[in-house]
Amino acid sequence: MRIFPLLAAIAVSALMYMAIFERDALLGLAQGAAQPPAPAVDTDSADTASPSDVAEPARVKVVVQRSAAAPLASAVIVRGQTTAARQVAVKAETSAVVVSAPLRKGATVKAGDVLCELDPGTRGAQQAEAQARRNEAQSRVPEAQARVAEAQARLDETLIKLNAAQKLGEGGFSSQTTLATAEAAVAAARAALSSAEAGLNAAHSGIEAAEAAVASTQAEIDRLTLTAPFEGLLESDTAELGSLLQTGSLCAQVIQLDPIKLVGFVPETEVDRVSLGAQAQARLAAGDRQIAGTVTFISRASDPTTRTFQVEIEVPNPDLSIRDGQTAEIAIASAGVEAHLLPQSALTLNDDGTLGVRLIDAENTVDFAAVTLVRDTPEGIWVTGLPEQADVIVLGQEYVTAGVTVTPTFRGEAPQ
Repeated sequence: MRIFPLLAAIAVSALMYMAIFERDALLGLAQGAAQPPAPAVDTDSADTASPSDVAEPARVKVVVQRSAAAPLASAVIVRGQTTAARQVAVKAETSAVVVSAPLRKGATVKAGDVLCELDPGTRGAQQAEAQARRNEAQSRVPEAQARVAEAQARLDETLIKLNAAQKLGEGGFSSQTTLATAEAAVAAARAALSSAEAGLNAAHSGIEAAEAAVASTQAEIDRLTLTAPFEGLLESDTAELGSLLQTGSLCAQVIQLDPIKLVGFVPETEVDRVSLGAQAQARLAAGDRQIAGTVTFISRASDPTTRTFQVEIEVPNPDLSIRDGQTAEIAIASAGVEAHLLPQSALTLNDDGTLGVRLIDAENTVDFAAVTLVRDTPEGIWVTGLPEQADVIVLGQEYVTAGVTVTPTFRGEAPQ
């Protein structure tokens, strides 16, 4: 009676062992029993199967743009500002009261126009006195010249007497005293001649001093009229009527805006691309206005702080619409390059972090090409580093790598 429970316990233990430790084998036996036997395979037909019967892996579809290199006028881009061609502060060179009516700022003046007229005061009398002294000095010249002629004649007379005394003394007809008297007379005549010549020189010096005094008073009178040095605009009112101007006091500020200058600073890495006479265009910050001019100056010395070189561009401004001190973005033309115009979205990075684009070849195999950015425009970016003709992936480039074969759809064509 006790054998049956023992056999039941052994059977349950065996089933539990199979379910736990031999589960895979048990499932395999169960599946084998449920499936029908596999049909026989014809090895001859398997060997002759066509390659087209084997499924190919799916290819990534991308959008490709066919791009051709085009000449691009390269330019050096700098920021700068407009500056008046000439600007001067007209200041007084003497002290006097203004006797002219003022001109208001903004008025147009021409070279030589009177800006400030000062009261002459006693300067006219001083000039008349200087002229009188010059006339007096000139009148002394004939008198001095006559004295020189008289002294020369007396010298000639004493020389004749000395010669006669020497001849008589040699023949024993004249005493030694007579000869000495003649020699003394000659010496006195020479001294008188020197004195007369000195007087003549003094008369000439007096004339020169008088003429200098006349010129000085004339210059002082000329300083009473302050004129515009060049054609331009008044940036300030001229001095008010009745105001006292001291030496160095401001009469008016004059600026010339036609032509006007654009002043920018080029980095030392770009300065060799700029040349005198190069064409330049600028966009003014105010009103987004476009202007053009010519490079007229390139600094030979850099700024010690920024290491940049000053460049000046002359721009016609006949209507004076361009003001002094406006901010401008300047593009200076330089040697052109062959570049491709691509959408910004076409740019990508390779595994090394190099900026470039992905291309396809004739077999639709992907390749990577590094590029250099040249210019950014609203239409796209201009890049160099690609062949003259290139098929650039512009959509889907982030999902493929070099060496992968893709299915391209070219822009402008219907998708496959």
